[in-house]
Amino acid sequence: MSFKLDTPIDMHLHLREGKLLKDVLQWSAEQFAAGVIMPNLVPPVDNMDRLRKYRKEILENLKEKQFTPLMTLFLRHYSYRELEEAKGEIFSIKLYPKGITTNSEKGVSSIEEFYPVFEIMEELEIPLSVHGETNGFVLDREREFAPIYIQLAERFPKLKIIMEHISTKELAELVRDYPNLYATVTLHHLLFTLDDLAGGRLNPHFFCKPILKTPVDRAVLQRLVREGHPRVMFGSDSAPHILRDKLKGAAGVFSAPVALPLLAHFFDGDWKGLQRFISDNARRNFNLQIPEKEVEILEIPWEVPHIVGEVIPLLAGERLRFRVRGIG
Repeated sequence: MSFKLDTPIDMHLHLREGKLLKDVLQWSAEQFAAGVIMPNLVPPVDNMDRLRKYRKEILENLKEKQFTPLMTLFLRHYSYRELEEAKGEIFSIKLYPKGITTNSEKGVSSIEEFYPVFEIMEELEIPLSVHGETNGFVLDREREFAPIYIQLAERFPKLKIIMEHISTKELAELVRDYPNLYATVTLHHLLFTLDDLAGGRLNPHFFCKPILKTPVDRAVLQRLVREGHPRVMFGSDSAPHILRDKLKGAAGVFSAPVALPLLAHFFDGDWKGLQRFISDNARRNFNLQIPEKEVEILEIPWEVPHIVGEVIPLLAGERLRFRVRGIG
């Protein structure tokens, strides 16, 4: 059995730079037509010169694979002129709370300080992507951020706000309440819980931010995705770290190699639902004009590689039911 996906898009992707980028890029480029590339590098991608150089590095390492990097800028105090210049070359601007995740030391301490930037973005129709967590207790950080999403949605009703990697019941319900709130859901939050990280032997390859949550949270996310909510989209948040750093506690799940095989298993026969989640919703919500690409999924057992470069992928060494044609 096989089926084909039309122009899959990863709406949240970390590629890093240098050798790490070269090692991991092929896994996304083989499975997706495009990816929204995160800007939390060192230094952050917060100006057009830096963004253009980063995009060039990605394109030069594609090795003739068809893949469109949808670039993002790291939030800072931009002028109208800067954003007007950037509009044609970026997908969104990314808000990171200060110190909340990888390379976010230059993130936001006060949301209100950035209201003038959000007003410009609203006028220019530039979406705002948000890593929505506070610095509270780790399991409550996303839940505590919900009032900030409400505050932004109500104050800037024409601003498209993407709640990235939602993982709680509260945020899954919140996306229904405001027409300018959108959400991405990762593979790991959709399929796993805190038990997979720490219920038995500690497994650092499941450690991410936001952290995996409860079975109740997962069940609500799964219902939201299966029902095909039009403002809910796939974003892997695939975030590679070399093994040495991962064993020191770096947050991030490298899920790129298994993205489509595991999503095929999750939807298992509801290929129209998978197509909506993996592409149609994103293209419609943001009028994404990217070259079409057909990706074939085969129901043929496939073993996940034990290591990619110096990075351990999610479910390394396990045997999966589906594979992507051209991989493995």
